[in-house]
Parts: sequence; structure tokens; C-alpha cells
Amino acid sequence: MSTPAAPNAARETPVTRSVSHDERTAPPVIEVSTLTKRYADVTAVDDVSFSVEQGTILGVLGPNGAGKTTMLKAMLGLLVPSDGTVRVCGIDVHAHPARAYRRLGATLEGARNVYWRLTVRENLAFFAGLAGEDVRDPAVRARHDALLDQLGLLDRADDVVNELSRGMKQKVALACALARDVDVAFLDEPTLGLDVESSVDLRRELRRLADDRGLTVVLTSHDMSVVEDLCDRVLVVNHGRLVADDDVTSLVELFRTSAVRVVVDGPLSAATERTIRTDYTVESWETNGDRTRVLVALDDANDVPELAARFVADGGRLVSVNTVEPDLTEAFLQLTGGEDR
Repeated sequence: MSTPAAPNAARETPVTRSVSHDERTAPPVIEVSTLTKRYADVTAVDDVSFSVEQGTILGVLGPNGAGKTTMLKAMLGLLVPSDGTVRVCGIDVHAHPARAYRRLGATLEGARNVYWRLTVRENLAFFAGLAGEDVRDPAVRARHDALLDQLGLLDRADDVVNELSRGMKQKVALACALARDVDVAFLDEPTLGLDVESSVDLRRELRRLADDRGLTVVLTSHDMSVVEDLCDRVLVVNHGRLVADDDVTSLVELFRTSAVRVVVDGPLSAATERTIRTDYTVESWETNGDRTRVLVALDDANDVPELAARFVADGGRLVSVNTVEPDLTEAFLQLTGGEDR
């Protein structure tokens, strides 16, 4: 699979989980082929193709208005594409939606996905029943109880959702997406509204479901730490097109340029600033009173002493010189031209 904005080909093997021989030879759980969605003169999704293996946690990133939500809704069959196909577990989502829905769960609007006047347990039973599950079956009840226990909701199972905190409502939405024994879960901002401990617990549970049960997860998040910590693979969408498809480590490595943050107190003449800007790649320059903070990209760490000397040429005092390592946020900004997520 190609990565349009990068020289490295996308890797199909996740980096944070072992992949069995059977998984590598099995057909993809999700297959998206030339997916396109147009609105009059606007192409919201432009010829997107990719596949996802069983048990993969796939992150989808993109600036606001990039087309990622439209793409996910088209993948779920909520929007009819202008062109292309989407298959989940080998089933064409648009040709056979009822069959496809039995294999997937989704939460796209967080707590707004659930019914606040029902109890937690009633919500799970309702969404499981929509797919034809017999919610009176003790096995279904036991599965729901196990899921609620894993999400820390079992002691609130008989509480009306409207009485719960925002974080707990978010957990209920996730539980409803997983209430059926699905193969694929689409999760939009799954950690939104959760405290740090709950977010960590949720990530751990999603990782367990992927590793132990083979659940395939497609998630979006504005929290880069969630994506970096949890996802085996990341898609970056910009202007409706797929601009990157790789594991997190590879995406970061694509933009691994040594960067140095210099902080100096004291005078810094306009001539010195011009010289530094001419001779180096200055990422940012901020002056507050007598203190100046500058981020400089360097290809060779051996250039740091000479760079530091430039900053004290006017008699200033060097406060600190620190190397800055690239992360997923930096890779994302590079791929999307620095646009807001």
C-alpha cells in the first residue's frame, strides 16, 4: 500500500502486537476501494483505498474539514458514496447493509449515541436487540455484565444514563458499540470526557479486545497521545485524500530532523537574528522582554556548539540548549501543512 506523502511504503504488520500466520494469510476485515464522495463541486473523499487486518487498531487523523468523518460515515453505510466500495468481513456495506451491521458497532457522537432515559443495562439490551440478539439469553446477559465490569460500570448498570457523569456516559456509549459480539468497532473520540485514569483503562481494554478477541478498531481522536499509545497503524487524511498510511514509529521517523531549542537572556541584535535566520532553519522565534526562545532544525548535532556561540555573540547569557525529539504531532503537522486537527 502506498503512502502518497512519504517515500516509505505502508506496513500491514502492526508494531505493538504479534501477528499469527493465520492472520497474515486471512483476508482483510475491512477493504476500502477507490472510495469517493462528492457534493456538487466539492470532493469530500477523493479516491481512498486501504485495507485493515483482523485485530488491528487503526487511527484516522485529519484536520477539521479534511474529510475523515465523511469517509467513516461512508464506510459505515450512513452515506452513499459517489464511487467505490467498502467491505466489512467480506460483505459490501452498501449492497447488503443489514448483513454488514451485524458484524460492526459504532459510536460517532459519543454520549449522544445512547438513550439517557434508559438505564445502562437497558441501553446495552436495546442495541444488542436491534441486531437480533436474544437479550434474555443468559450468555448475552453475562457478556454484557463482563463488558460493564471491564469498563467500571457494573455497579451503575441499573442507573439511568442521565444521572451519570460525562465520562461515564462516554463509557456507556462505548459499551453499546460493543454490546453485540462484533468484529469491527468504529469509535469517534472514544476517550473524550474521560479522566486520565479512565482513559488509560479504556485504552488497556481496547488493546485487550484487539489482542485476545481479534476485535478490529477504527478510531479518531484529537488526543495524539491516545493515537500514539494505542494504534498499530495511522491513516492521515487531508483535503479528502489519503496522504499517509503507516505505523506510528515509521511516520515519526519520516520527519526525524534534529531540532534544538535555545533560550538566551540578554541583548540579541537584529543583525544576529538575521544571520541566524539566514544560516539555519528557524522553526520558531519568540522574544519576551530580554529572554529569547528559538527552535532551530539541525541536520547535524555537531553544529550545536557553533549555533550556541551565535546566540551569545552580542553578550547574552545562554540559559539552556535542549534537543527536541519529533513525535506523532509533529509528523501530523508536517503531513497536513500545519493545519488544525
